[in-house]
Amino acid sequence: MVIAFRNFRRKKIFSFINVVGLAIGISSALVIYLIVHYEFSYEKFEKDHDRIYRVVTNMHFPGQDFKNSGVPGPLPAAVRSEISAVEKSTAFWVADAMKVSVLAKNEAKKDFRKQDNIIYADEEYFRFFNYQWVAGSPDHSLTDPNKVVLTESRARAYFPYSDISNAIGQPVIYDDSVKATVSGIVKDLDQVSDLSFKEFISLPTYSESLKKLHGWDEWGSVSSASQFFIKLRKDVDTARVNKDLQVVRKKNEKNAYLAMIHFLQPLNDIHFSDDYTAFDHRQAHKPTLYGLLGVAAFLLILGCINFINLTTAQASQRAKEIGIRKTMGSSKKQLVIQFLTETILLTSLATILSLALVPLILKIFSAYIPEGLHFDLFNQPSLLVFIAILIPAVSLLSGFYPAMILSGYKPVLVLKNLAYANTAQSRRVWIRKTLTISQFVIAQFFIIATMVVGKQIRFSLNKDMGFRKDAIINFNVPYDRLHPDKKQFVLLQKLRGLPGIQKLSLAGSPPASQGVNISTMKFNKNGNEIESTVEVKEADTNYFDLYKMKLLAGRNLEQSDTVKEYVINETYARSLGYRNPSEIIGQILDRGDKKIPIVGVFADIHTKSLHNPIQPLVFSSESDYRPTFHVALQPGGKNTDVWKKTIAAIGTAWNEVYPEEEFQYQFFDESIANFYKREQDTAKLLNWSTGLAIFISCLGLLGLVIYTTTQRTKEIGVRKVLGASVSQIVSLLSKDFITLVALAYVIAAPLAWWAMNKWLQDFAYRTGFSWWIFALSGGSMFLIALLTLSIQTIRSAIANPVNSLRTE
Repeated sequence: MVIAFRNFRRKKIFSFINVVGLAIGISSALVIYLIVHYEFSYEKFEKDHDRIYRVVTNMHFPGQDFKNSGVPGPLPAAVRSEISAVEKSTAFWVADAMKVSVLAKNEAKKDFRKQDNIIYADEEYFRFFNYQWVAGSPDHSLTDPNKVVLTESRARAYFPYSDISNAIGQPVIYDDSVKATVSGIVKDLDQVSDLSFKEFISLPTYSESLKKLHGWDEWGSVSSASQFFIKLRKDVDTARVNKDLQVVRKKNEKNAYLAMIHFLQPLNDIHFSDDYTAFDHRQAHKPTLYGLLGVAAFLLILGCINFINLTTAQASQRAKEIGIRKTMGSSKKQLVIQFLTETILLTSLATILSLALVPLILKIFSAYIPEGLHFDLFNQPSLLVFIAILIPAVSLLSGFYPAMILSGYKPVLVLKNLAYANTAQSRRVWIRKTLTISQFVIAQFFIIATMVVGKQIRFSLNKDMGFRKDAIINFNVPYDRLHPDKKQFVLLQKLRGLPGIQKLSLAGSPPASQGVNISTMKFNKNGNEIESTVEVKEADTNYFDLYKMKLLAGRNLEQSDTVKEYVINETYARSLGYRNPSEIIGQILDRGDKKIPIVGVFADIHTKSLHNPIQPLVFSSESDYRPTFHVALQPGGKNTDVWKKTIAAIGTAWNEVYPEEEFQYQFFDESIANFYKREQDTAKLLNWSTGLAIFISCLGLLGLVIYTTTQRTKEIGVRKVLGASVSQIVSLLSKDFITLVALAYVIAAPLAWWAMNKWLQDFAYRTGFSWWIFALSGGSMFLIALLTLSIQTIRSAIANPVNSLRTE
């Protein structure tokens, strides 16, 4: 240990480079471990989680398939009675945010405007999922209508009792219409879970409303809010159960034209599924997590390569020490242990430094870190285990090869200054060069990947989507289909008089949005019936002008309280066989029992992100359900108070019509940008990874060039005495290193092209590979390498040769 510290003190610069390089790699690995471990911990706490499944639905429409995380309302009862492989099950409905009112004893009435994390749960819910009960029991808490179970945190928010069990029997009123009694209180889940509900209303309370509003009693109606979980008996074949689900559906479904299938989704897959939602919670992306693990591995490898390169490069300076120690009786095993001890000590120092960096890194990346993730070294046993494995693993990876090289010197040759008489030195030089190339291959790969991802994001955000995006805000009004109040039209009249509004529309969703309304339509052409799956949006007369959508043929929609005409997109017209849009004007679309004429064709727009191709689209003018306001603000107000004053005036009008509702709006261009949040997060992580990879690689390059110039000090002095210029010496010292960087670029470029080409395949509309990406990435890496080299080469080249030759 003393020898190790003495060696660190003598080689301060090299020790610093090794510690910093390893610390960056280890801190990155720790943060990525925290993220990956957290994401893969979802639902793992559930007993027998490997036997728990969610039943989901695939719906087949002409030309398209749609995946839905819900099931028809009648399915749970049918499964319980007809599939014996199911040990237990539970069904529930995920409710929208609700207004909640509470009137506790001797307390004033308290209103909570928007309470979320509420579900309507059947009586089996608390027998299926394990909760700790503070008051009440799972036996009858949700059996009857108008009962509610609260989590402890929600109960304390509602009621002022120090003994929260006193909340049992207290009333809770939902949306001023439904009164429920608290029948139980459970502890909040302190585990990592997407099932983070806070309020459980008995399902019978809302069963009739669900039937009227959502067709919950119909086999043909599926909503993602209708959830069904089952637990299979031990050793049951899931493929068999999937077949049984189809038998159940076929037996009970009367409408054969509804092409739906139900199948099992593992509980652990819910958090990662791209096809099925996790109760509107944030979901993880497995390829991204695996990519993060790759980044962590690369950064660790870069730090280890630095260590190997610098240690083997300094081998000659420790040769005599090794020769003397062998002469004094040290065995090769003792020397290997000594050098590995030094490596472990350096790795431990780097780990201590990295532990100090982790909170800072988590703070920097707080926008991309899962909300529930935290760093608590002494209360996270898995993290301690990870560190305990990481230190020896990194130490062996970094130190084993140098230890074997250093311990292999023959004392007789060393003490005669003949340690390098054989070819071992040249082999070590070759290995150092290979490792250096590997470092810059990784760094160059990151640079190209970062540039391609950034280019695709800019392409996506700047592409003409077929409509206006800037200076538009959207907001939704409360709407009850059972009790429509027409208040939105009162608000519409108030907003028409505001001077800061350029255009105004009351319609359905914006041209591009996350949600989708799908319908099947039929078209008869020359006696042949064409059935298509079509996206349907509601619009008023002002909608198309507000969003600057281009009309190709026919006319705009006329306002109507019923669906009496359609405007379709160009893609739909072409799919029906009409290349000339004007030829389809006046033709009839058959939607169920309605026959609707086509009065206009507009140019294609992107209703989703550029990941998705453009699909057939229809706009109707029905005014019965138009809950979204679209407001085009006066242009040029972005950098002034004009927009703020206009939005404030809209908020005032809102409060006059909806005094109990909070005014919330969103800029349309920001909602478009949210389509690419995952890509933007990836780009920012790549930026940091690229910076760290370049920094570590250049640290190693700097260490090698310092060592090389030190070894060649006298050679440089002789060359200067013989007339060599500073530029010639700098060129001489830099040539070999620049060659390595160039070779790394030649290797990295095709690898990066292949990987990023695969990544771009996920976009239906994508940017291309431009020559300047490879030119700029290669040029920037060469420039950074030259700047790094120049720190030491210029200093050595301008040094006085007398100082280097005076000892000769």
